Amino acid sequence: MKNKVLMGLAAIAMVAFLSSCGKVPQAKVDATNTAIAAAQTAEAAVYVPAEFAAVQDSMKAINAAIEVQKSKLFKKFGPIELKLDETLAAANKVATDAVAKKEEVKKETEALMTEIKGVIEENGTLMKKAPRGKEGAAVLEQMKTEMATIEASVVEAQGSYDKGAYMDALNKVKAAKERAVAINTELKDAIAKVKR
Repeated sequence: MKNKVLMGLAAIAMVAFLSSCGKVPQAKVDATNTAIAAAQTAEAAVYVPAEFAAVQDSMKAINAAIEVQKSKLFKKFGPIELKLDETLAAANKVATDAVAKKEEVKKETEALMTEIKGVIEENGTLMKKAPRGKEGAAVLEQMKTEMATIEASVVEAQGSYDKGAYMDALNKVKAAKERAVAINTELKDAIAKVKR
């Protein structure tokens, strides 16, 4: 009888021990989710989209693995805890990288804004010197229309910049600069041909 009681207690102790090993590491799950939310707030999806997507995918895989373990009699969360530690570190790095990339994009946008204003100004001066033959007048009108569009894009880019949407501003100002430089080259070529 005494052996049966001891065996019963040993079995209960064993089950209690095994089930205590099988608790969801909720604190780590919460910490990782908080770090991912912080990365999202830092606009990681805009400035480091590939890295942010990888962190989100990793968390989805962890959540799926947790659900699988929950359905088992003897749960093992050790490997999941290691993956949570890795994902937490990655989420923190992504948030830091997003902040750094945002600052980098901000500076690049500022530099391009200054450059494009110079190109627009130069284009205005070159248009006055451009040849005005039969086709020249029509081409110049077309260029003036294009320059007005470019200037409107720069104003839009400035608006995006002022709102803190630096990536959007950068994309707009890059496209506008490309078009302005193309017009600048065309004007210089036309003026050079007349001088020959």
